[in-house]
Amino acid sequence: MAHPGPPPYVFCLVAMEGPDPYSHVGGLAVRVSGLAEALAAAGFPTTLVFQGDPERAPVERHGRLTLRRVAQDVARRYPAGVYQGEEAKRLHLEAHLPEWLRDEVVAPALRQGQWPVIAFEDWQTAGWARRLSDLLHAAGTRARTLILWNANHEYGADRIDWAALRYVAAITTVSRFMRHRLGRFGVDATVIPNGVPVAALGPVPAAAVAAVRRATGDRPLLLKMGRFTPDKRWLQAVAALARLRADGQPHRLLVRGGREPYGAEVLAAARGLGLRVVAWTDPIPDAPALAAALRATATADILDCRVFLPVPLLPVLHAAATATLANSGYEPFGLVGLETMAAGGVAVVGATGEDYARHLHNSLVIETDDPAELALAVVALDGDPARRRRLRLAARATARSYAWPVVLSTDLLPRLPVLAARQAVDWPGGLNS
Repeated sequence: MAHPGPPPYVFCLVAMEGPDPYSHVGGLAVRVSGLAEALAAAGFPTTLVFQGDPERAPVERHGRLTLRRVAQDVARRYPAGVYQGEEAKRLHLEAHLPEWLRDEVVAPALRQGQWPVIAFEDWQTAGWARRLSDLLHAAGTRARTLILWNANHEYGADRIDWAALRYVAAITTVSRFMRHRLGRFGVDATVIPNGVPVAALGPVPAAAVAAVRRATGDRPLLLKMGRFTPDKRWLQAVAALARLRADGQPHRLLVRGGREPYGAEVLAAARGLGLRVVAWTDPIPDAPALAAALRATATADILDCRVFLPVPLLPVLHAAATATLANSGYEPFGLVGLETMAAGGVAVVGATGEDYARHLHNSLVIETDDPAELALAVVALDGDPARRRRLRLAARATARSYAWPVVLSTDLLPRLPVLAARQAVDWPGGLNS
């Protein structure tokens, strides 16, 4: 979807998270990295500004995509990750980043006759958006700059001055569920869904998938990934695993959680249910290493993977597992479920922001937090290979409709004139042009 001729728009995405392991915590990092790469591939000069690894280069250029790591001096005081020292980083960036955006992104774009689109992500950046708007007003360039602010979650919503944010930015969000939730704050947001990279829709290496499946032994493999928070329904997952074992249908569960303290509570609950939990801390760089870890922990009910899993390995995991348990009770979008579907896996999702999910068509949708509902869904998969095949084929078809180029061409780019009109921004071909 390369843009013909000189691209009229210049994009700059601004977030705390980004592609570095230091700043890659969850769905936000996946979203901004995928969106930035897709915009650049479509022909638009794009900068991704994020709180990156303090020991990496401040600037990396990859064709039309520029990665810009900011506040690295502050980050050096907080080596554990992007959200360690979060408040210090947020305030530092609010004080310094808007001027940099004005001088290094907006001004050069305007000099070249292009329209800058500055898209901020999540609650930490709301003040940054406000300050940039004020600076552009003072410089006389606000009417040529589109400022967006996107909500991926409700975290920090109580810390946002919504009236001021609505005034300075066009507000977007990632699902109809989140649009409804933001309505409580008087916000009428535009839905622009998350996408998946085109590369994620490619064939998953069959040999790697087969090797992982062989390594699981005679118990089907389940997968659960995400932050250790109650809204991910971790306790439902481990209780369902225990129920399956008690019913004579034992499974294995590979867990990749975060560093949140709640993880200890989840694993303690699993042990209390009689499940054997084994932690794995050796590197897992590829499928053979994953298969070796599974063989080495053959007697474990839960393999607690405490190491980083490379992005290319994730489709292999999703495809090899009987199901990926993305059974959240509260999910603004459900990116793990969509990534599972892109790999041809079976996603078991909740029933909140997963707009893409249709029960028994392309996924399994769990309505409650009852472990029996989840266990019965898994049993139904085990006993019906034809259903598994149908779900996997439909899942891939759905994921193709959420490829980032499709999201750009049908959801983001056509809405820019409308979003600009809301901000009274002069826009090429827009209502204010």
